[in-house]
Amino acid sequence: MAEIKIQPLGTRVVIKPMEQEGKTASGLYIPETAKEKPQSGKVVAVGDSEDVKLKLGDKVLYAKYTGTEFKLDGQDYLLMECNDVLAKMLD
Repeated sequence: MAEIKIQPLGTRVVIKPMEQEGKTASGLYIPETAKEKPQSGKVVAVGDSEDVKLKLGDKVLYAKYTGTEFKLDGQDYLLMECNDVLAKMLD
C-alpha cells in the first residue's frame, strides 16, 4: 500500500473507498452514472488519538453519505470520525 501524505488529527481516519463492480452477476455492465456510492473501503491513515480502534489496512463498512470527500494525487478518499465507521470486515 502506498503511503498517503496526510495525517488525520484526533479520532479521524482516512478511508480509500472500494470501487464497486462494473457489471452485474448476470454480465450486464453498469454505467458510472447508475453506480451507487461505495459503502466500504480500506483505512489508509489513522489519527493520533489512542481512542482509535482501527489500524492501517483494515477493511471497513460506513454509512453511505458520511465523511468528507477529497482528492489527493488523483485518488478519491474520505475523512471521517472513527465513530462513523459501522463495522470492520474480518478476513
